[in-house]
Amino acid sequence: MNFQASIPRRTVVRLASLGCLLTVQRVWATESPDAWPSRPLRLIVPYAAGGNADATARALASQLAEKLGQPVLVDNRPGASGSIGAAAVAKASADGYTLLLDATAFAVNPILMPKLTYRGPADFAPLSLLTRAPLLLVVPVNSPFRSVADLVRFAKANPGKLSYASAGNGGAQHLAGELFKQTAKVSITHIPYRGGAPALTDLIAAQVDLMFSAISASGPLVRAGKLRALAIAATQRAEAYAQVPTLAEQGYADVEVAEWNGLLAPAATPTPILARLESEIRALATGPVLSRRWTEMGVQGMGTNAAEFSRFLTQENQRWSRVIKTAGIQLE
Repeated sequence: MNFQASIPRRTVVRLASLGCLLTVQRVWATESPDAWPSRPLRLIVPYAAGGNADATARALASQLAEKLGQPVLVDNRPGASGSIGAAAVAKASADGYTLLLDATAFAVNPILMPKLTYRGPADFAPLSLLTRAPLLLVVPVNSPFRSVADLVRFAKANPGKLSYASAGNGGAQHLAGELFKQTAKVSITHIPYRGGAPALTDLIAAQVDLMFSAISASGPLVRAGKLRALAIAATQRAEAYAQVPTLAEQGYADVEVAEWNGLLAPAATPTPILARLESEIRALATGPVLSRRWTEMGVQGMGTNAAEFSRFLTQENQRWSRVIKTAGIQLE
């Protein structure tokens, strides 16, 4: 009996295709680091398209693709304060083809979310801190508050009456608001949104009273007369917004907060690939093309090495851990 003849042709084709796929996967799995990259890379952004992290990722991806000679595809995986996208990278093959571009939530999710499906920073190899964007404290343009002192005075006289918006729980905007509340000793209600854009929309409409927002997002709205900036949460004034005083100038030196974006890979990625990525990314992040793009976006280009980024992540975790524990914040 001819066994092959007894099998439907469609089944034979499917089995042959599966065999080819498994062969390709075995080749990829055993690929020498010297041959990397031989196919497109995937850059996962655990936030929605259109935000600061997404813009940073797309600017980097186009330049990195030129350097590596392979496409770098941006893959937005929003949800659960960035933990869904981070988990996808933590569980991906550690072959240099899947990277994570994350922000403040990466350093604090292990504190906020006891049920994470990955081990936190231990599952990742830091590559580079790419950018930082200081936060502006902004209010609606028709707000009665014209200084931080005005706002604090009202908040102390009316505990819980004011509200502040954020792009979501656990991000820089949320934590900046909690740090400000603790430092100024005021009670202000947190209103989390599903992203910075809808939060700013409601702030403009005076549905909420204030917000800490990255200068790259809120600065243009201040210039357009749609929002009023009371302060910048930085050590010095921003050159493009020199009229906006720092929080330190107004008595709140400890409230220095910036949104940041950094690049990471799965922890077990081969050392030669990590070294190549770190070198290429640092050169790009500090080079003329991306430096100009960062400036246009209103963010500060960093381009640190892996060791510096690792220390930064530890510092972020320690700093925000105190704020989170004091505020009693915990997410499911």
